Amino acid sequence: TQAMGSAFDAVHERSLADPEGFWGEAAEAIHWARRWDQVLDSSDAPFYRWFAGGELNTAYNALDLHVDQGRGDQAALIYDSPVTGSVRSFSYRELTDEVARFAGALRELGVEPGDRVISIVPNYQQHYSIPESLGATVELLPLDPADGWLPDLDRLADLVANGAKAVTLSNPNNPTGALLGREELCAVAAMCDRVGAWLLADEVYRGIDQEGSGTTASVADLYERGISTGSMSKAFSLAGLRLGWVVGPETLLERVVVHRDYNTISIGMIDDALAALALEHAETILARNRALVRSNLTILSNWLDGEDRVGWTRPSGGTITLLRYDADLSSRDFCVGLVEGPGGVMLTPGSALDMEGHVRIGYANAPEALIAGLPLISRYMDGLG
Repeated sequence: TQAMGSAFDAVHERSLADPEGFWGEAAEAIHWARRWDQVLDSSDAPFYRWFAGGELNTAYNALDLHVDQGRGDQAALIYDSPVTGSVRSFSYRELTDEVARFAGALRELGVEPGDRVISIVPNYQQHYSIPESLGATVELLPLDPADGWLPDLDRLADLVANGAKAVTLSNPNNPTGALLGREELCAVAAMCDRVGAWLLADEVYRGIDQEGSGTTASVADLYERGISTGSMSKAFSLAGLRLGWVVGPETLLERVVVHRDYNTISIGMIDDALAALALEHAETILARNRALVRSNLTILSNWLDGEDRVGWTRPSGGTITLLRYDADLSSRDFCVGLVEGPGGVMLTPGSALDMEGHVRIGYANAPEALIAGLPLISRYMDGLG
């Protein structure tokens, strides 16, 4: 044990003394589709980039590479279930077969290279990145603040009519807070139905809309190929539970279970119990959160009324929205300067959402934080000249 400790200490010391040399040598042991240009790029410090210019397939390096290099029969994964008491070991070769079965399940869902998927932007990135990763051709419909950040339904219909496999959206929209009502959702469902397309709606903010009951229509209730996803994370403010749900046709859900068993198996029993308790008192929790986001949006709106250097399209739901700012700075520089300033106010740069000239702000925090933080943004902009 002492010898092992000494060996580890020596390796650790080398990694600290010469990090570029150490990690560059370590990187030679894996497969690169394109070799890196530089081990450590510090040109934009303190935002460093490792292996700049390099490209690799993480999944291949984690699994297939071991089979290709003759380690197929070595243990890759040991599944030890405290619930069932079962223990199972998978070799790299066996795990490769399991992955192939999972990929086959995705094909049964209709996800194939070359399929057309229509998504709107800005949007939650997974709506278009995951279809792209599966080989689908993704076409994006940009949203316009002049339209209240709502999709142009005529343009969307034209895109769908060309043979879409699926249409994906978030409702309320992430990050604008724009909300499609029942009439608009029925129109989208009708255009999907004409070509037999799936309609996937991310509804994690459902239940805390700004008007009425706070709960708009769900696409799973409006369309036979509608798929609705929900979560404890947003409307319920219980993101730490990492628990959500999918509502859709039974035949599809059978295949979703295969996916879930592959990448999750089971959530923690405590998480499950806490989520069940929260859902038993859903209306109480949602009523509290509706009141919070509605009062906080009034605080944000009042500040904007007196701040002519910042504009917005008022959101109808959710907990975040986009602000347009009047300053000769990139959104990234704007946000870095703001968070590094005396107030330490953190916003998300629009460039992270392909929405340059905007910043994203959340308004579901404590009212005192908004009241204290918003004037600091004005003070920061005063210093920009």
